Amino acid sequence: MTNKKEQTFTGFVKVSGAREHNLKNIDLEIPRDALVVFTGVSGSGKSSLAFGTLYAEAQRRYLESVSPYARRLFNQMAIPEVDEIEGLPPAIALQQQRGSGTTRSSVGSVTTLSNLLRMLYSRAGDYPAGQSIIYAEAFSSNTPEGACPECHGLGRVYEVTEKSMVPDDSLTIRERAIAAWPTAWLGQNFRDILTTLGYDVDVPWRDLPQKERDWILFTEEKPVVPVYAGFSPVQVKEALKNKSEPSYMGTFTGAKKYVLHTFANTQSQLMKKRVSKYMLNGECPLCHGKRLRKESLSVKFAGLDIADMSRLTLSRLNDIFSTYTEEKTTKLTKSEKEHPQKAMVTQRIAQDLIARIQVILDLGLGYLNLERSTPTLSPGELQRLRLATQVRSNLFGVVYVLDEPSAGLHPADTEALLRAMDRLKASGNSLFVVEHEVDVIRHADWIVDVGPFAGEKGGHILYSGPPAGLSQIVNSQTRNYIFGDQKITPEKTRTPQSWLRLENVTRNNLDNLAVSFPIGVFTSVTGISGSGKSSLVSQVLVELVAAQLGQQADLNSEDETETLATAKVMTRAGKITEGMESIKRLVRVDQKPIGRTPRSNLATYTGLFDHVRKLFAATEMAKTRRYDAGRFSFNVVKGRCPHCEGEGFVMVELLFLPSVYTPCPTCHGTRYNNKTLEIKYKDKNIAEVLGMTVDAACNFFSAEPQVFRALDIVRQVGLGYLRLGQPATELSGGEAQRIKLATELQRLQHGNTLYILDEPTTGLHPSDVEKLMAQLDKLVEQGNTVIVVEHDMHVIAKSDWIIDIGPGAGEEGGTVVAFGPPTTVANANNSRTAPYLNKFFNPENTWKHQMQR
Repeated sequence: MTNKKEQTFTGFVKVSGAREHNLKNIDLEIPRDALVVFTGVSGSGKSSLAFGTLYAEAQRRYLESVSPYARRLFNQMAIPEVDEIEGLPPAIALQQQRGSGTTRSSVGSVTTLSNLLRMLYSRAGDYPAGQSIIYAEAFSSNTPEGACPECHGLGRVYEVTEKSMVPDDSLTIRERAIAAWPTAWLGQNFRDILTTLGYDVDVPWRDLPQKERDWILFTEEKPVVPVYAGFSPVQVKEALKNKSEPSYMGTFTGAKKYVLHTFANTQSQLMKKRVSKYMLNGECPLCHGKRLRKESLSVKFAGLDIADMSRLTLSRLNDIFSTYTEEKTTKLTKSEKEHPQKAMVTQRIAQDLIARIQVILDLGLGYLNLERSTPTLSPGELQRLRLATQVRSNLFGVVYVLDEPSAGLHPADTEALLRAMDRLKASGNSLFVVEHEVDVIRHADWIVDVGPFAGEKGGHILYSGPPAGLSQIVNSQTRNYIFGDQKITPEKTRTPQSWLRLENVTRNNLDNLAVSFPIGVFTSVTGISGSGKSSLVSQVLVELVAAQLGQQADLNSEDETETLATAKVMTRAGKITEGMESIKRLVRVDQKPIGRTPRSNLATYTGLFDHVRKLFAATEMAKTRRYDAGRFSFNVVKGRCPHCEGEGFVMVELLFLPSVYTPCPTCHGTRYNNKTLEIKYKDKNIAEVLGMTVDAACNFFSAEPQVFRALDIVRQVGLGYLRLGQPATELSGGEAQRIKLATELQRLQHGNTLYILDEPTTGLHPSDVEKLMAQLDKLVEQGNTVIVVEHDMHVIAKSDWIIDIGPGAGEEGGTVVAFGPPTTVANANNSRTAPYLNKFFNPENTWKHQMQR
């Protein structure tokens, strides 16, 4: 590691008594106007210090200057558990998070590039003869002045038809012919109402008169009629005749109205996804998917309307506008002579556009276009876009708090990231970065190492100072990966059993690609960000294999808030020509949440909570009281707290302030009622067990094989610090992915399974990567095939086979530039990955020597 020059710092942030989450009442000094990197194993307390303490306190101080009424509009963090923080400047957090939940938010709006483009078209665009100049707002699909009147600026139109709502017209209404209706009580309610109204629910749908079918599906009426639950049609008729007391009064809603209302108003993503299946959508016939009025689309610049311009990659935009940044020296056109101000406007806007675009290009995002909606961006892409915007903001004296900015980055892109962060620092700002990537840690001016382990065994400051001093900290888990100097010897790779061959693959930037994946080995698919790796593996490969196995491939993004708002990207071509006889099962271990509510947690998802509840039900006191396993579920009425209904917290609404959540005053956050909590297993009640970390629970349940095995596998994938009852909403994408992997590892392995993982090392400390690799290797040894999309050089170097996609991103990628064992790819020409892999095997840069199998 190269020694940095002795650095003089202008001032320090002093932290006293920080106790947030697992932090152990720590005192700390860290420099301002420096790149400070917080390191440590996953769950050690890094984020609790950087975000939960430093950023949360900076936000609190800022919000104290805001009126209470305005304060309620902010998404506030909790007030941190800390005695005092001195010398803390204003802070901006750039966290790993999914994009906005609306497709109307785009790359152009996040970076403000669309604002400049709209101004350019308004002031310097080429208008048709006779058309008056229109304002910049008219070039936005999010304004009434600009939005297409047919599709309201969405680019797509929607239709609900009889065929979409009734896919099988041979069924009767009682047999749920109207598939669009809900399957639970509400659907039965609608059917009972139709019986009261005199409709025959026991004849095939196709045999009903068209007039009756149209009323049931499309009526806007909402009649309220008596409902006789459980009665036959004859009994209902008799009850109506006798004016008998009904079970209740029911309100009817037409099927179309139900679908549209549910899609527009439900807060449940599952409900939205379900009803969207009954809505047909297609390109708007008026704007042809361009979202704008025809007057706006008639204005051109460089021969393109603003919609076409927004669909070009940022790299292409850079080429186009570069020609407009200098004053024109050639002969002026007639239009330029008549409107000299247009040339000046064009030049100034083009200069600003180029300056902003070049920062984004340097961060490796040149393959994006302005129209790309933010929900489709990865957290890393969105964070880098926001970072690029900050680089151009010219703020001074600010602390930028970043959450693993290198996540999802190829080493070549990491170098560009470091340059961007250096620019922010050079402008007089401080950077506090939570990071696992060794290249970023080595670039730091100051390292804060938190640990030594995760959860309760972490939360201590092991070291705070210049990077070189970390080499003396014996109990640091990070030290060995920074200062290791032994040569890594490439290991013998496994020999492929056979090949899974794909041909004519065409999707996104992949065009007529042929590629072969080895079966029975561990394969890493590499390449710079945007080269086409995920398109090939996580989309095309999953889609084609799933189709061959008769499975449904769910390729939807995590955020499905507007399921129909954009046209789905389709695999336009591709087929498997060989190798499917060796694949009997497909498992895609992705980073989607394991649940969308706090009721879902590690224990419930992995299934181990079923065994735990049975252990409590088997205690003597539980048997005496006749409590079954269901009693110990916080989702069941008989066992949960009646006040918070098993949530563990209640919402307190404050006038003029944001609503706050506080522990339930009845159960004090345990989720259970007192009678349930009286049952003890080994002197612990069910709430205390859910509060245990996986590590602690392994010791507690060591005598229970079923429970211990499930816990031990979770621990082996590096999640020993998580609590059994930790809500799914608190888990990162990487943690959710590893929980899914642990659940899969519990299964009895029969071989011939294809496992696909996209960047499984995201958010992992190098020591945790070791644990993950051990488990993935185990799957291969059991006769399975593992294919990962990965940037981490340790994983890539330990692979049996590498497929490198590139050479560049977007239009410059999409081809196989190298393939073979790691030693072969390390020496390949035209590969952006090869130099870094070669460097990894070089003795001068072998900090990862301990990452041996």
